[in-house]
Amino acid sequence: MSKYHIVVVGCGSMANVWVEYMLKREDSDIVALVDIKTEFAQAMAERHGLTCGVYTNLEQAIQESGANLVLDITIPSSHFQVCGTALQQGCDVFGEKPMAATMAEARELVQLAERTGRSFSVMQNRRYDANIRALREIIHAGTIGRVGYVGADFFLGPHFGGFREAMESPLILDMAIHTFDQARFITGADPVSVYCQEFNPPGSWYAGNASAICIYELSDGSVFCYRGSWCAEGAPTSWEAAWRVTGEQGTALWDGIGAPYAEIIAAGDQAGKFIRDYARVESEVNWPGRSGHAGCLDEMFAALEEGRLAETDCRDNIKSMAMVLGAIDSAKLGQKVDLRNYWN
Repeated sequence: MSKYHIVVVGCGSMANVWVEYMLKREDSDIVALVDIKTEFAQAMAERHGLTCGVYTNLEQAIQESGANLVLDITIPSSHFQVCGTALQQGCDVFGEKPMAATMAEARELVQLAERTGRSFSVMQNRRYDANIRALREIIHAGTIGRVGYVGADFFLGPHFGGFREAMESPLILDMAIHTFDQARFITGADPVSVYCQEFNPPGSWYAGNASAICIYELSDGSVFCYRGSWCAEGAPTSWEAAWRVTGEQGTALWDGIGAPYAEIIAAGDQAGKFIRDYARVESEVNWPGRSGHAGCLDEMFAALEEGRLAETDCRDNIKSMAMVLGAIDSAKLGQKVDLRNYWN
C-alpha cells in the first residue's frame, strides 16, 4: 500500500521527469494532476497511463484525492500560491526552484512550513553529482587550505522559447540559482553581500537581461564571482558551470563535466623561486547517490522517512534565493547590497 499520495501541479514538459521518477517508487502513487489548462493535465495522464483525477483547482484536488504530498512544477510566479495552498491543506511539498518569486513570499513560505509542521523542499538537482561532491570534499578536506576565491563561469545559448524569453531577468531568476546554490554547497558558506551588473548583449533573443556578472562576499571571508550568459553562442560551458577555487596552498578546478582535481604547492624547499612547483592531487569520485533530479528526490523522500530536514529544505534554500533576488536588487540599484537580512 502506498504511503505517499501525490498531486502533481503543473503539467508542462519538466513535469515528465518528476512523474517518471514517482511511477518507479513502490511507496508512492499519483492521485491527481493539476494544471490551469485541463487539456495539459489530461495529456499528462494519457502520456503516462494515469487514471487519476484531473483538476484546475489544487485545493479541490487535495481534498478529493486524499493527497499528502504535492509536487509544485509550475512557473516561478505561481510557487507561492501553490506551495502555500498545499502546506495549509496539510501536505508536504517538493517544489521546483526558485522557491518563490520574491523574498517576502519565500520568508512567508518558510514561516508557513514552521507553523504547519510540514516539509517544503526545493529542487536543486545540480548538487547531486558525484563530481561536485568530490570537489566539495577537496575543499572541506583542506587540500588547498583556506579558501579565498571561488569562481564560476556559465556560458550557454539555449533557445527555449516560451516564458523564459519574456522574463525580465531570465538568467539570474531562472538559472543562476543553481550555480549560486552550488557555490554555497561547495564552500559551506552563506552569502553576506552582492554587487551585480545585469545586461543584455548584442544578439540576445531574450527580452530581459540574459547576462550578468555578480560578486559575492561569503561568510567564511571568501569572494565568489559569477560570470554568466544564456545567450552565448559557441564554446559552451557545462550546465554545471566551470569552477576555479583558490586557497592558501593551491587551486581546485572542475570543468563541470569530468572529475575535479587540485594543484597544490609541492613539498620540499621552494625558497627563492619566482613561481613555485606544484603537485597535482586527483579527487576521489566515490559518491554513491544518483545524479540530478533523481538524487535530489531521493534525498527529499529520505528526509521524510527519517523525520529530518532535507538538504534542500526551504529553511536553507532561502539563502540561495537571497543570492538571486539580492543580485537583481543590486543590478537595479547599481550598488552593493547587504544580504544578511534577506532571509531573516
